[in-house]
Amino acid sequence: MGTSGPRRRWLQGVAAGAVLHALRVRAAEPEELAKLSAAVQSAFGTTPITPGRVMIEVPPLAENGLVVPVTVRVDSPMTPDDHVTRIDLFAPRNNLAQVAEFHLGPRNGIAKVSTRIRMAVSQDLLAIARMHDGSLWSGAARVEVVSSGCG
Repeated sequence: MGTSGPRRRWLQGVAAGAVLHALRVRAAEPEELAKLSAAVQSAFGTTPITPGRVMIEVPPLAENGLVVPVTVRVDSPMTPDDHVTRIDLFAPRNNLAQVAEFHLGPRNGIAKVSTRIRMAVSQDLLAIARMHDGSLWSGAARVEVVSSGCG
């Protein structure tokens, strides 16, 4: 059986609410929220997201949006019985909201990834980690961009 229209809209609303809660966004543009919600739902479905366990290390002020260094850490022992399997990074005000996806396993030893991303404008970054048991955890950080890195 297919998902009915009202049920689908309700599930999308729940996913959008989880994203808002994860970002702790006080005021978001509806289009931005819809794009972020769609990207998160595409990556993780309607699985509930719990804030916590994920820390984003990023400079609070980026002079150049072309190369913003980002490190994501997840509180996990990285053992076969308790480890991170995936970390996704989202920048909702960029043209594409999902900016990075990393796959991990217990042999990584530490749940930490680093990269450099482009950022169009100042915004909240969202990182979501999937644990071995399927649970999702999130963290957010604000970055002020002085000079845009996306066209």
